[in-house]
Amino acid sequence: MPSAEDTSVHQERPVVRPTRQDEIAAAGSELIGGPVGRWARLGAGPLTPVRVIVLVAIGMFALGMVQKIPCYDWAWFRGTSSQYTHACYSDIPHLYVGRGFADGLIPYADRLSGDMQYLEYPVLTGLFMQVASWLTLTPDSDPVQQREQMYWMVNAGMLMICAVITAVCVARTHRSRPWDGLFVALAPALALTATINWDLFAVALTAAAMLMWSRGRTLAFGVLIGLATAAKLYPALLLGPLLLLCWRAGKWRECRSALLGAAAGWLVVNLPVMLYAPEGWKKFYTFSQERQIDYGSFWLIITQRTGRPIDVDTVNTASVLLMIVLCAGITGLALGARHRPRFAQLAFLVVAAFVLTNKVYSPQYVLWLIPLAALARPRWRDFLVWQACEAAYFLGIWLYLAYTTSGDKHQGLPQEGYQVVIALHLLGTLYLCAMVVRDILMPERDPVRRDGSDDPSGGVLDGSPDKVSPARILRHQAPHAAPAVEGPRVEWGTAGGRSSG
Repeated sequence: MPSAEDTSVHQERPVVRPTRQDEIAAAGSELIGGPVGRWARLGAGPLTPVRVIVLVAIGMFALGMVQKIPCYDWAWFRGTSSQYTHACYSDIPHLYVGRGFADGLIPYADRLSGDMQYLEYPVLTGLFMQVASWLTLTPDSDPVQQREQMYWMVNAGMLMICAVITAVCVARTHRSRPWDGLFVALAPALALTATINWDLFAVALTAAAMLMWSRGRTLAFGVLIGLATAAKLYPALLLGPLLLLCWRAGKWRECRSALLGAAAGWLVVNLPVMLYAPEGWKKFYTFSQERQIDYGSFWLIITQRTGRPIDVDTVNTASVLLMIVLCAGITGLALGARHRPRFAQLAFLVVAAFVLTNKVYSPQYVLWLIPLAALARPRWRDFLVWQACEAAYFLGIWLYLAYTTSGDKHQGLPQEGYQVVIALHLLGTLYLCAMVVRDILMPERDPVRRDGSDDPSGGVLDGSPDKVSPARILRHQAPHAAPAVEGPRVEWGTAGGRSSG
């Protein structure tokens, strides 16, 4: 690893032209005139990369809203299976009534009627839902259906803003790769799942946190991660890879700043509710523990194939143990790889591990991984393979629910077919994980490092020499080991990444 004085990683690099590096991007560009020319003046006109990405993100989000029209018009309100046969289900209109927003109840403080006593979402997501209900300006005298439609529309507008923020943050995280934001903007799974639930809010906060870290603003990163964790639990997982990388680079001060910011951001939102309504506040955590094996997980395949239910405590314990094993593997990869992995690579792997081992996989959970995948493995072939698997799962779960709710008609996908699409989702995610691991072990295959970059999203880690490395310690402790094979050595993080003898 070169020293900080010998590197020039912080100087501006030319903008990467994906149509000249990615064969899928080049083929897709034929729709708009073909790959960019050698003398093209990029960013000189009004349509800068970020502006193009914003327009594309809005267009794709709008297409996703159009896909929900059958449900918006009637399927949400007439029977059960019709919203599944049209693959346009959303939690948003149903929970407007089911969680008391239509009646003006205060989340976490007012007890709900029915099986769910309190709102089962984290505090910041609950605030998002409440703000949307305040903006739903239809009078109480209007029919409930009309109010539910307006509530969904208000949420869709707010979530569109979150989608645009996510795409823009990804575009700006790697300074020389603004077009990577198109992975988010054009993701089919984002258009299909964006308005199922409120996950995009936490995704946008996490993407903004990644942008702050890439700019060296460690405290802002921590605060945003804390807020994102107050909206959804998974963003807290990013602190683990960050700790490992800061340990390896000796960046303890920056790591402490991020951790303290995360704790402060989370407490600022949660502490008032913890003190005012403790029973309602802890419902999210108790519900997560008590929840049975649900759709989309490999645990469901096991129970369906064996015909034997698995106790929820057993599943919780086994899921945690599996997650620990995978995190141990990621730790070994982070500390033992020849070249320090990029932050986005480890962030993607740890969130993917959580998705793969969890006892439930709702179709909108793919939103957690999309921006991380765009930063970790910006290659269209692999991204589209994964997205195809997720799109198949999106259709499969609704057709399976249509099959189970249509009575004797059995319209939809039977149990065996649903198990196939679950396996397809798992294999697609594992495939992308395998590509990321290969890039870590073979940095020359990493699209981001092809121009000699070190870690453009790494902030203070970018270009920093290793201070602690078990691999280096092992080499120093084995002086009589067989000599390494002679060959060119690539110094990643130097200007151009040129090999030296």
